[in-house]
Amino acid sequence: MIDTPAEPDPAEDDFPEGDGTADSEALVVCPHCGAASEVGLDPGGGAHQQYVEDCQVCCRPWRVTVRYSAAGGADVSVEPLDG
Repeated sequence: MIDTPAEPDPAEDDFPEGDGTADSEALVVCPHCGAASEVGLDPGGGAHQQYVEDCQVCCRPWRVTVRYSAAGGADVSVEPLDG
């Protein structure tokens, strides 16, 4: 069997992951209890991400949306998972 190199993913060129310039954490406010919490971000996950995380204070779930700009800055928002 001959191994062929994988095609480059165009999304990897959208922002500078891995070189220390992409945001790797953000401060968010829980939509349930209002507590401020720091969340870790994964620049390697792509330019647009959505996942579920629980509040560190009240333990209720949020939907976290992360959008990276071409410069590596992250726009992070949270909303109640149930709404």
